[in-house]
Amino acid sequence: METTEKSIDVLNDLIEINNDRVAGFKKASKDLEEGDFELRGIFEQFAEESRENSAELSSLVNQVGGDAETGTSGTGAIHRAWLDVKATFTGHDRKSILEECERGEDAIKKAYQTALDPEHHLSYEISEIIRQQQQGIIAAHDQIKALRDSLA
Repeated sequence: METTEKSIDVLNDLIEINNDRVAGFKKASKDLEEGDFELRGIFEQFAEESRENSAELSSLVNQVGGDAETGTSGTGAIHRAWLDVKATFTGHDRKSILEECERGEDAIKKAYQTALDPEHHLSYEISEIIRQQQQGIIAAHDQIKALRDSLA
């Protein structure tokens, strides 16, 4: 039973951070200049990826008899509030937005790495789904980083 509870906790943590990611990219998209359609499209793509991740993870939680999280984490809300304060003083330029997005991508990468720690004793099926999602997260992080680096 302890392994099932641990699995539910790990999955719910990933659901929350994916929900944070959706909210973060929505906010970042709102902060972009009006004509920045390319970046807005990329942000929407990554937000949709996290919506799909959350749905898949929620299904796993339900399969093992748990209740899936539906909200965001307190940490994510604090980060978005900090972005609002920071933007007041520094503006909403493309580089700053990409830097903050990269910071968020660093956090979700770390969450996925932590979830796969052997101490969690996740089933093979759950671990494989998390690894597949992790590949998309890493690719998105690298894309955000490359876009930021191109502005340096």
